[in-house]
Amino acid sequence: MKHQDRTGPPQGTIFDIPTPSLTLDLPRLERNAAAMREKVRQLGVTLRPHVKTSKSIDVLRVLTGGDAIPITVSTLAEAHYFFEHGVTDILYAVGIAPAKLPEVAALIRAGCRLKIILDTPEAAAAVAAFSDANDLPIPTLIEIDTDGHRAGVAADDPLLIEIGRALGGNRAGVMTHAGASYDCRSDDETVAMAEQERSLTVEAAERLRAAGLACEIVSVGSTPTVHFGRNLDGVTEARAGVYAFGDLVQAELGTCAIDDIAIGVIASVIGHNRHHGRVLIDAGFLALSRDRGTAGMPLDWGYGAVCDAATGELLDDVFVSSTNQEHGIITSRSGEIDFDRFPIGSRVKILPNHACATAAAYGRYFVTDGSERVAATWDRVNGW
Repeated sequence: MKHQDRTGPPQGTIFDIPTPSLTLDLPRLERNAAAMREKVRQLGVTLRPHVKTSKSIDVLRVLTGGDAIPITVSTLAEAHYFFEHGVTDILYAVGIAPAKLPEVAALIRAGCRLKIILDTPEAAAAVAAFSDANDLPIPTLIEIDTDGHRAGVAADDPLLIEIGRALGGNRAGVMTHAGASYDCRSDDETVAMAEQERSLTVEAAERLRAAGLACEIVSVGSTPTVHFGRNLDGVTEARAGVYAFGDLVQAELGTCAIDDIAIGVIASVIGHNRHHGRVLIDAGFLALSRDRGTAGMPLDWGYGAVCDAATGELLDDVFVSSTNQEHGIITSRSGEIDFDRFPIGSRVKILPNHACATAAAYGRYFVTDGSERVAATWDRVNGW
């Protein structure tokens, strides 16, 4: 399927677009992208940005600074889309389901340098059997569990060598994602988690090599661990994604400031419930997501922080405290809300808890130039 040009003409201002809509502040995106490129340059590794956050070729062009760099995807739909737009080095960073191998093979035969991941001997055997039957090498990374958070095989588990041997010539390296970094509550904790992620992944690579099994790629990353990482000795590439946009979780973790958050949902004020101290907007959980990532953090933002639509300035004391499908409810932390700040029909911008989850509700970005002016629209790829 051929995708249309992703960049549209100027759209007036944020007061001309329908609500709810997703906006993207281009200067903030550019600033975030440049900071990450400089960070990985200092660490001496290749950046392989995770595009599951943005799912947009136009955003990727900003992240790369114009260079051709490898990427990480979370769906094969993303792999097809970015390959069609000229990206050839792609890591599909979700454990492979054997039923997806024919689609993987089709991308590889078309010229995509697609890599997959797995963490079990059974999956490795399935990949090896498919590769042999189709006379097609399928570069595969073994996922390493460096934090007990989700998936992977431990660096010291005998299964690691078994998986490596089962893969044969398909073995391309190791990778990990320290999802437990999101549980860290201080800079020192995240620095320690970044080193744990690095050291255990490097240990896994060294164990494979000691067993006579080649291990070229050593891939680590999450936005918190890359941001706070001090040393990536033994690592070849770093993956991060949400740094591009930032969000309220990242602000609470210390990887960005509120003023760095590049996306927001523009919503209209549709009601006042004066008896209960509520302002109603037309952005509910379908527009903002159900993600409550800040619930266990020092400052709970509910379902989103409320900002002035035109300036992006954070409005003190108020937040989206609850949602229904199409309704968001703004209340005051102090219990008193100034309804004059929210005239019926006026607009607000809601900053998301989790950029990936919120952006997934939308098919395009209204790109602003740092003001209320909409300079372009950029489409994104959704689905699987």
